[in-house]
This record gives sequence, structure tokens and C-alpha cells, in this order.
Amino acid sequence: MTAHEPAGDPAPVRSPGELFDLTGQVAIVTGASSGLGRRFGRVLHASGAHVVLAARREDRLVDLAAELNGLPGNARAVAQACDVSDEVATRALVDRAVAEFGTVDVVVNNAGVGDGKRAIDETNDRVRAMLEVNLVGLFTLSRQAATVMLANGEGSIINIASVLGLVASAPVQQAAYCAAKGGVVNLTRQLGAEWGRKGVRVNAIAPGWFHSEMTAETMFDDPAAMDFVLRETPMGRAGEADELDGALLFLASGASRFVTGITLPVDGGWTAR
Repeated sequence: MTAHEPAGDPAPVRSPGELFDLTGQVAIVTGASSGLGRRFGRVLHASGAHVVLAARREDRLVDLAAELNGLPGNARAVAQACDVSDEVATRALVDRAVAEFGTVDVVVNNAGVGDGKRAIDETNDRVRAMLEVNLVGLFTLSRQAATVMLANGEGSIINIASVLGLVASAPVQQAAYCAAKGGVVNLTRQLGAEWGRKGVRVNAIAPGWFHSEMTAETMFDDPAAMDFVLRETPMGRAGEADELDGALLFLASGASRFVTGITLPVDGGWTAR
């Protein structure tokens, strides 16, 4: 035994399959009707988790749940219409997860809205609406799910922030969105610190430029905007659909059991500039 090796037998080395296994876990994913949220639901289900898919567009959720339930394995998927800015709806979402599967182990706060507008032209109503979905709704669902997790003594909450919560968006004009996502980053720190001793981990992923319904028109369908992204991203490209999978599974699983309060950028080096 070296001077730096702790006494006793070392922990067994787990296979990658065991390390990231979510079999029997129960995960809620908001904003699951399209884009990144739809992908997150598929990835968690593929790792063995039962998934409660939430969004406003219930018809898309029903189709995704049917797709996942048709796959081999014991993991199930259910659809729940939910507007995360509605506190009654988010409570019903948590209640549905508990009613269907008995608990909540993982929450992915992915629902969000955002568009570009000059700060000088913003209205308080628009700013409030963005904060209600991107920050207040996320906080509400986190608190409600945490009541279950804290009682169990364990759980993982994963907030989908943005690189625009870490750095300015200029020359892209998204002041309200930056403010909301910056709030998500610091809320993640605070909740991670508050609940860490009680077994509930709270972390965030900060994606860079990934294709989604929200970014399609404002970025990916605009040649000048894409030229900006490709020029300014150190890796010289936007993110691929599967390049958030590893970060999601790391934070959802026991692989990150000593990690809380952090925001993990997955951005091709955007925030390293």
C-alpha cells in the first residue's frame, strides 16, 4: 500500500455498462416533444430508465412513447402534457411519475424558449414570459421533484442551461435568454449545495450550438449565422445530435455520484475562447 492509497480494499472496478446503467430508474424529461428533449428521452430509455415524457404538444409525446414502448426491454415510457410555467401542471407531472412508477430518480429540465431581439427593444412582458419557462418553471419542477428525492435520500436533477448562460451572446442579440440561462447556472450551484448532504445532486449541461426547432430558423437556416458559428467554434463545427448523450448519462447515473453544483459545457470549445 502506498502512502496515498486508502486503507481497506479498493472499490471494485465497474464495467462501462454498469457505470452508466439506469435500469429501473424513473426519469422525467421536459420539452420532450422535439429536439434535444426528444433525444434525451430516447437515450435514458435505452439505458434502462422508465421515462415520463413531458411537453405542451401531447400528440408528439404519445407518438414517442409508443415508439419507445415498442422496443425490446422492460423500460416503459408514458406521455404527460405539461406547460412548465404552470405550477399545477408540474405538480401533476411529478404525481404522474410517482403513480406510474412509484418514485422519481432523475429530472431533466430541458423545456425552454428563446428568440433574438435587441435588448433596447425588449418588453417586460417578453422578458417575464421567458423567465417563467426557462427559469421559474425549472425551479418549480426541481422543488416539487426534490420532495420525492429528498425523502428517498437520492436523486439527480439535470438542468439544460446554455453556453449563453456562461458568456454573452453578442453579436447575437438574446439578452433575456442569456439572463434566464445565467440564472439556471447559478440556481444549479445553489440547489446542488443545499441538497448535496441529503443525497440529491443538481447539475447542468450547457450545450453550444446544436440543431433544434428553436435554433433552426435563427441560426442553422441562416448562412451568415452558421458562418459565425463555424468561424468562432474552436472545433470548427456545430454539435451532432449524439454528442450530448455522454454528458446526460454521466450526470444521470452513478458515474457522477460525487458531482454536484456544476455546469458542464458541451460546446466544441465555445466557452474556452
